[in-house]
Amino acid sequence: MAVAIYAAITLTGPHGVHALMEKQRLIQQIQERNGIDAKENERIKEHIKRLNDNPAEQELEIRERLKLVHSDEKVFITGNPDKQ
Repeated sequence: MAVAIYAAITLTGPHGVHALMEKQRLIQQIQERNGIDAKENERIKEHIKRLNDNPAEQELEIRERLKLVHSDEKVFITGNPDKQ
């Protein structure tokens, strides 16, 4: 009888079945997030590799991020201007 009571208290206590199921759910969420992060890391690695292999694409990326233009180019801004 004492073993049955001890087992019931252990299984329903703070370290029991509910806590185990919660930990398994958290592990599954973390594994899913790790999978998403691994795919994102691979995409970024491929992008960096393309930039290293192609100087033209590298220049285009720099110009786009820094909003740079060559001295002989004209820039046309279209759309509604920001109201400030």
